[in-house]
Amino acid sequence: MNEQRPLPWGTAAREVLRCAVTTVRLLLRRETHLQKRLVGTRLKFADGTSARVFRETVVDRAPADDPCLLVVQFRLRWLRGRWHKLFLGECILNTPLFVGFQGLVSKLWLDNDERDNYRGLYEWTDPVGAEHYARSLWRVLQLVCARGDIRYVVLPGLRRNEVLQDPRVLEALNVGGDAWWRVTGSA
Repeated sequence: MNEQRPLPWGTAAREVLRCAVTTVRLLLRRETHLQKRLVGTRLKFADGTSARVFRETVVDRAPADDPCLLVVQFRLRWLRGRWHKLFLGECILNTPLFVGFQGLVSKLWLDNDERDNYRGLYEWTDPVGAEHYARSLWRVLQLVCARGDIRYVVLPGLRRNEVLQDPRVLEALNVGGDAWWRVTGSA
C-alpha cells in the first residue's frame, strides 16, 4: 500500500499554488475539457458501495509511457443530506487545485456513495506524479475532512479506460487493506 501521509504544509501550499498558475495557462490554451461521455455512469466497488460519475475532466496530453490510476476517497466532515448538492456544484471551483499538476490525464468525479464517501478516479502519466498530487491534495482535504477520512491508492501500469472496460485487471493487484478502491463494474 502507498505511504499514506501528506506533504508538509508549506510544500503542499507551494504545489497547489503552482498548479493554479498552470491551470490558468491550460484553460487559456483550451487544453482542459469537461466531457460528458461517462457522466451518469455508476461505478461499483469491491467494498459493496457504488457511486455515480457527475463530472469528467480531461487534459490534452501525449499518451503516457508509464500510466497509472489514482483512486482517492474522502468523507466531508460537515456535509450531509441536502447540502450534498451544494458540494457537487461547488466542485467545479476546485478544478484549479488539480488540473495543473504535472501528469494529470483525466479525473472522474464521483458522487457520494452509500457511506457518504466521495471518490476521484484519476489517470496520470506516471506514478510519481500521482503520488505527489495525492499527498498535496491531502492538505486541502484535511481542511474539510476528519482525521482518518482521507485515503488514496496509486496503481501503476493502468489506464482508466482499460480498467473501466475490464475491471478484472484489478483483481490480481495486492495492494493490502480493504478494497474500497477496486472498481468491480459499471452500470
